[in-house]
Amino acid sequence: MRLAAGVAAVAIHLDRRHRRIGLVNLAIAFPEKSERERLRILVASYRNLGRAIAEIAQIDRLTSANVRERIAIADESLWRQLPTVLPQQGVLVLTGHFGNWELFAYAHGLLGHPVHLVRQTIKNPLIDAFIDRMRRRAGTHTLRKHAAARGVLRAIAEHALVVLPLDQNASRRTGAFVDFFGKPASTNAGFGRVVARTGVPVYPAFLVREGTSARHRIVILPRVPFASMADRDQAAREFTQRCTGVLEAMIRDHPDHWLWTHKRWRTRPAGEPDVYER
Repeated sequence: MRLAAGVAAVAIHLDRRHRRIGLVNLAIAFPEKSERERLRILVASYRNLGRAIAEIAQIDRLTSANVRERIAIADESLWRQLPTVLPQQGVLVLTGHFGNWELFAYAHGLLGHPVHLVRQTIKNPLIDAFIDRMRRRAGTHTLRKHAAARGVLRAIAEHALVVLPLDQNASRRTGAFVDFFGKPASTNAGFGRVVARTGVPVYPAFLVREGTSARHRIVILPRVPFASMADRDQAAREFTQRCTGVLEAMIRDHPDHWLWTHKRWRTRPAGEPDVYER
């Protein structure tokens, strides 16, 4: 893990393209910080990514017998609510590309509650196949992003635990603009529409690393309230904004845990320039 963290720190210094994207994002999120402070956060996030990669490379050492040695539950009472809700209806878990998100889903399966996970196909087919096999070993059911809507609704109908990351850029066709770090960000509107249609409860959950160690804790937050409205699309948008606010608060508390090199603000409202132009 120490070696991987060091290599990742060197990599972001050498990778000018992703360093620039990360610093643009950090300038949007933390305009009050100096460029040196933002670079420090970016390097720390890459160190965390390096640690995560090292953990994934040895994830088969984690079993249902020893998972509690590495993964703790921050609030057992909230975590135990999930299986009590599942017999009546499904549960949506709001999360993002935060901490070691792969370990999060894997560990949750070993803890006795395998999840349905919406995934995007990775361009490299070998890496894509490796990640998919790894997820399935812990009982994770994967749903391809391009055909996820039907799969999510089916999983909810079957009273499953469905994990949906809500922190990536969405196209104008699939997204709605909500405030994220004070700037409109196109966000998957399907998440809110599913809640408006089904009434499924949504709980935010994240994996938080303890310092620079290999120990983590699953942080589950209280259920996100949904306000029903006659205009279902407006209700879905307001719920998406509420969920995005939860994500933002978590990232503010742990800025080194988030993947800053994704073009989160790529899709712009009509007439706005590309924020990533040189």
